[in-house]
Amino acid sequence: MDAAEALALLMSPQGRIDPYPTYERLRRYGPVAQAGPVFYVVTGYAEVDEILRDSRFGVMDDALRDQFLPGWRDSPAVASISRSMLRTNPPDHSRMRRLAAGAFTPRRIAAMRDVVEAQADELVDAMLERARDGEPVDFLAEFAYPLPVGVICALLGVPAADRPLFRRWAADLTGVLEPEITTEELAVADRGATELRDYFAALVRARRAAPADDLTTALVQVHDADGDRLSGEELLANLVVLLVAGFETTTNLLGNGLVVLLEHPRAADALREHPDFAPGYVDELLRYDSPVQLTTRINEAPVSCGGVELPAGSWALLLLGAANRDPRRYPEPQRFDPWRPPVHPLSFGAGPHYCLGAGLARLEAQVAFPLLLRRLPGLALAGRPRHRTRLTLRGYETLPVIIDTESAAAHRGTPAGAAPGTP
Repeated sequence: MDAAEALALLMSPQGRIDPYPTYERLRRYGPVAQAGPVFYVVTGYAEVDEILRDSRFGVMDDALRDQFLPGWRDSPAVASISRSMLRTNPPDHSRMRRLAAGAFTPRRIAAMRDVVEAQADELVDAMLERARDGEPVDFLAEFAYPLPVGVICALLGVPAADRPLFRRWAADLTGVLEPEITTEELAVADRGATELRDYFAALVRARRAAPADDLTTALVQVHDADGDRLSGEELLANLVVLLVAGFETTTNLLGNGLVVLLEHPRAADALREHPDFAPGYVDELLRYDSPVQLTTRINEAPVSCGGVELPAGSWALLLLGAANRDPRRYPEPQRFDPWRPPVHPLSFGAGPHYCLGAGLARLEAQVAFPLLLRRLPGLALAGRPRHRTRLTLRGYETLPVIIDTESAAAHRGTPAGAAPGTP
């Protein structure tokens, strides 16, 4: 099997569900391997990090889309993503990113901890209520989705009653981020993009008529004051991306991470007793099973990387999930080890496109995992959960869990790190 055949295996349904064995096959061909004419697969941590930070590499621009995706403007999904900061290069990317960055500063994120803790507590209460009859509870539907969607919707000013709408719309739209997509899947993505765009067009009109203290209002006012700083298309595209990116990856982080913790009970016990370990745990969970597995870059000039010459116009498929398990960077990379030295996973990217909401996602996970383990000490998987057949955004379709309501009642109100009954 050569690199091209291994890549084909990765794109198959089974390869998408469990990509890690195929990553190891690809790694045999070096950290940068040619898999086709001007097409390269990058599995090495140092090489992925280097490309993400190198200004000679960028995302696909309109000219390349016209060349490789003729008719892309007729696709609401492709057009919407392409007008956002996610799929633009400097200077447009830098201009749009600066407009939203103020809502995601470390200081503002730290100030949200109490709100995140309160929301997480309420969701655990609701899970316990649903578990009273002893039936399994879907962790994704009851916790991993509503926590991050509630946080990002509060930032954007989306009414709480509308939040259940977004899970299906986002799931439909994000199909367009996959490295391969069928005509039928693109039609589904277009439907999700249209529904999201229509929703935010209505919200923009509402905020224009009645401004509020939220990010949507702030961006509307920037557009209305100077359309050159943020066009109408860019306004709607970035609101959609901020919403979807604000919960989709975090939902997968919470779901993937919970499964790992429940499969490693000793590590889970340590986090239950020492919630201050959470930052290291979350980074290791991000490394071990990244919610974002890949991204792509195209170079505008010849580049040498990993001992391989990439001619101008080469496509580089950056396998973040493989880089996070690079044995040159991490000893025993297949082992979950929350006590590793600082790991700096590439799950949120690096360089100019480093995820704007990475700090918020980390905060939500750092709050959620110790809280879940403390309040639900008998939490267990209800069978083996099933992954979605997605590669770019890796997560589960559903995640049924069993909750021991009696042990949970004994721990209700117990301070972190204390045993039940501790004064």
